[in-house]
Amino acid sequence: MLKKKPRSAGEIVVAARDAKKITGQELLAELFPDFMELHGDRANDDDPSIVGGLAHFDGQAVTVLIIDKGTSAKERIAKHFGSPTPAAYRKSLRLIKQAEKFHRPVLAFVNTAGAYPAASAEEQGQGEAIARNLFEIADVKVPFLTVIYGEGGSGGALALACGDQVWMSENSMYSVLSPEGFASILWKDANKADEAAEVMQLTPEALLKAGVIEGIIPEPGAKKRFCRNINQVLHRELSKLQALSTAELLKTRHARYRKF
Repeated sequence: MLKKKPRSAGEIVVAARDAKKITGQELLAELFPDFMELHGDRANDDDPSIVGGLAHFDGQAVTVLIIDKGTSAKERIAKHFGSPTPAAYRKSLRLIKQAEKFHRPVLAFVNTAGAYPAASAEEQGQGEAIARNLFEIADVKVPFLTVIYGEGGSGGALALACGDQVWMSENSMYSVLSPEGFASILWKDANKADEAAEVMQLTPEALLKAGVIEGIIPEPGAKKRFCRNINQVLHRELSKLQALSTAELLKTRHARYRKF
């Protein structure tokens, strides 16, 4: 059997951003066919860049959160190309706290270049909204699993990737900022993005080696097969987390982040 040729970090960045990559809505349709969307942050707005609601998985009720970039031009504009505003993070936290109240595991799926970088988002408390997610999720008393299936950019991704486990698809990236941004800051030249990607070690393989993520999910070209791979990981890991007592769950979660 031929071994796959190792890919450069730049190639993985291109694959993570591929327009043909599976969308959030396709993930919902395949993994959670009975998904029921819930709306609003109960404070200000309902940002569609994070789709959240209820579904069944493995015969039990779960709360599902997906950062989605949209498909049509109208959707992409409404969702800020998958860059959530404070209202989206507050909506996600509302649903996470609701999941805790009703003892539902939380399954989150991330594909974002980062939080929405507009003045309006800062005026509405972007930093506080992300920080509040980090603070509250640390002590949520239900299992919390995250899958990064495309881009995982900065705090915009971390706000939904701070639970018990983080998994990445093989065509995904997870970084403190974009390679273009890194290159612009370090070398004053965004054209050095490929070089920056190598330096940043934003690939799934590098992050797994560093212990930042729990594993890599194979991502074949067939989207249904990819969803089956995700399903297998969620089934296996959710069972492990649910076997823990609440005290054990929180102790393990806190230990995960203290090691960094």
